[in-house]
Amino acid sequence: MVKQIEGEVVKKSRFKGFLFVLVVPLVSAGALALVVLSLLGINVFESAKDLGSKLPVISQYLNGDDSSTAKEEGQKVISLEAEIKNKEAKLEQLQSQLKNKDSEIERIKLEKKQLEEQTEELTAIQTENKRAFKDIVNTYETISGKKAAPIITELKDEEALKILTNIKAENLADILESMSPQDAAKYTEMLTNESN
Repeated sequence: MVKQIEGEVVKKSRFKGFLFVLVVPLVSAGALALVVLSLLGINVFESAKDLGSKLPVISQYLNGDDSSTAKEEGQKVISLEAEIKNKEAKLEQLQSQLKNKDSEIERIKLEKKQLEEQTEELTAIQTENKRAFKDIVNTYETISGKKAAPIITELKDEEALKILTNIKAENLADILESMSPQDAAKYTEMLTNESN
């Protein structure tokens, strides 16, 4: 009986040895090869399927009925090509719109630059006009009221009012005193309405 048990132990140990020496390393090597090939970008299962489809007996089981699948795939290809053409047409249309918008932006920038230049010119002219007007007011303030009164009565009412509103109070009183009573009353009324 001991010999029988020893025989079974020997058979089991040989089977274990066979597993550890041959089967486990083969399975490990196969798994390692799959991982390495996957990392390299090789689809092992797809390659095996391609290889199997080339073998006469195996190809019948792998391919099955490809005629209907080929038609379906052909329909898919045609619809995808049509979709690609539609997308390309839409892309061209969008690029055209983008180009139009770019040219419109350039035109607006140019107009903005021209308007800024015109604004600068008008500001310079306005500054010059203000300076000239101040000079005119200073001139009226330096001359006597007797000489200024007849000149102001000859001006248009808007211009006369503009000058009179900017003259100092003591010079204004001197000018109004030198005017005729009708003119003095008219300009006084205008100055009163202007201040309200």
